[in-house]
Amino acid sequence: MVTVGVLALQGAFREHLSVLGALGVGTRKVTRPEHLDGLDGIVLPGGESSAMVRLAAPTGLFGRLGERIRDGLPVFGTCAGLILLADRLTDDSLAGFDRLGGLDITVARNAYGRQRESFVAPLTITGMTPDFDGTFIRAPQIVDTGSAEVLARHDGTAVLVRQGDVWGASFHPELGPDTRLHAEFVRRLGHDD
Repeated sequence: MVTVGVLALQGAFREHLSVLGALGVGTRKVTRPEHLDGLDGIVLPGGESSAMVRLAAPTGLFGRLGERIRDGLPVFGTCAGLILLADRLTDDSLAGFDRLGGLDITVARNAYGRQRESFVAPLTITGMTPDFDGTFIRAPQIVDTGSAEVLARHDGTAVLVRQGDVWGASFHPELGPDTRLHAEFVRRLGHDD
């Protein structure tokens, strides 16, 4: 059975665990470096990226996770998870902390506004019909896609990207009833396409 870890330091990890469980995937909460052993993939949830890096620092979790990602562990980062995977940020708010990298993109944190400015938007995702409703909550904006493949845009701006086995979304796919994006990530585990 495929086992997907979910970073469970803070944020919407329970929702991701629920979606993956509904898809029949084995899941594991990841809070320490040793929890990475034997995983086929990992999801980095939305939440507060600065809180996540501070909570991970004492255990060295991000150092080990970064190594695993560079060695080919498939990863899907949503909202704050996207920030952790971005090679570049427009500000230095996480300077001095381990981040993961892996996506050749530049991200602006909280670019879609505050909590009260949250919204749901239909997204046309490459290879997926009908549209997918993306939930944007204090979402980061991808301001430069670098060499990442753009899979979806909202108002002309990339909101879902992939670079090899590293996926990133500005929105929260786990907060709606549609499980297709998680299912596609799981389907591709172990595939080179």
